[in-house]
Amino acid sequence: MNIRSLTRGDGVVIGAAVVLFIASFLDLAGYDCPSGVDCSRFNSPNAWDSLGLLMSVFLAGIIGAALVILGRLAPRKVVGLDLGQFGTAFTVFALWTAFWTIIDVSDAGAGLILGLLGTLVLAAATVAGPLVPALKAPLVGAPKPPQAVQPPYGGQPNQGYGYPGAQQQQPYGGQQSQGYGYPGAQTGGQPGQPGQPDPAQVQAAQAQQSAPQGGAAPAGDFTPFWFAVPVARPLYGEDGAPNPIAELAPGTWYLAVEQRGQGLIAQTQDGRRGVLQDTTGIQRG
Repeated sequence: MNIRSLTRGDGVVIGAAVVLFIASFLDLAGYDCPSGVDCSRFNSPNAWDSLGLLMSVFLAGIIGAALVILGRLAPRKVVGLDLGQFGTAFTVFALWTAFWTIIDVSDAGAGLILGLLGTLVLAAATVAGPLVPALKAPLVGAPKPPQAVQPPYGGQPNQGYGYPGAQQQQPYGGQQSQGYGYPGAQTGGQPGQPGQPDPAQVQAAQAQQSAPQGGAAPAGDFTPFWFAVPVARPLYGEDGAPNPIAELAPGTWYLAVEQRGQGLIAQTQDGRRGVLQDTTGIQRG
């Protein structure tokens, strides 16, 4: 489960479910106490006193909200449908029942009124959540991508074998190889004599200068980078299978290791690699 995959719409769903739970303990119907009558012992029933109303409105809405959130955290399918689709059906059913119940009651209490408002917000959030951009935004902000360790003041970064720009260390007191025309070279004289370098040494120096230094990668190669997706997107296998192997969740940073056509080869946090075909709107770290 990835809590960073929750959206603002999911936050509204959770809030509406809490309101429904509170409303289930409030009075379903109001009453006017006649003058001269002691009404202190009169208790109006709540949803827990009516099993049918409790199941069809309050618990149906809460169960629907739980299915929507569970389907977001751990996407699963039952009979070919996502858990979120079952949850949406439950919330719409709860709204429909609450609407006709409050119409049938002549004097609705706080429990029914708050229950109707809760189911209305709940159903609207589950239906409009995947459609409205403001509700699709991540509920929890994405963490910052890993930062490179800065070298100490005046120091050099640790450069291992093959690091671009790495240079071989010379022994203490030694001198670097200097090719033809290096500052301080003397001209004149015959080959092999002091004052002019040997032709074999000149050719070796020129070959060393023309070779890439430190194993630097040729220009135009892909550079890996961190990225985050704006909405949940499937990650397909590199073998071209139609079924996704994972789902990239918004609010989480992933590593792009290779460019493949218009897609990216992405690596998940658990080490799985796959093809991200839809790269529109991704945020680079």
